[in-house]
Amino acid sequence: MNLPLIVNPEAEADLADAWAWYENQRAGLGDTLIERVDEVLARLRSMPELYSPVFHELRVARVRRFPYIVVYRIDVGQVTVVAVYHTSRNPRGWQSRA
Repeated sequence: MNLPLIVNPEAEADLADAWAWYENQRAGLGDTLIERVDEVLARLRSMPELYSPVFHELRVARVRRFPYIVVYRIDVGQVTVVAVYHTSRNPRGWQSRA
């Protein structure tokens, strides 16, 4: 199963901010973050039910090597990413996107 993947604008903005911060820390580190997030997204497309719902219909997948999670839901015929969120931030931020 390879479902279409939709990334909400808020999640795109989350990822762009994270990329900029890491890239500012060390050249290339932002690109590594993007690669790790892409790994998660590929896994979600092929196995969307791998992670259980944690808040209403939202599910959380951890990003390898970085303190980030990908918050998503399974909609009819697609996977929708609602946030790419730093794990030390208040979870109410991503929960409000439910």
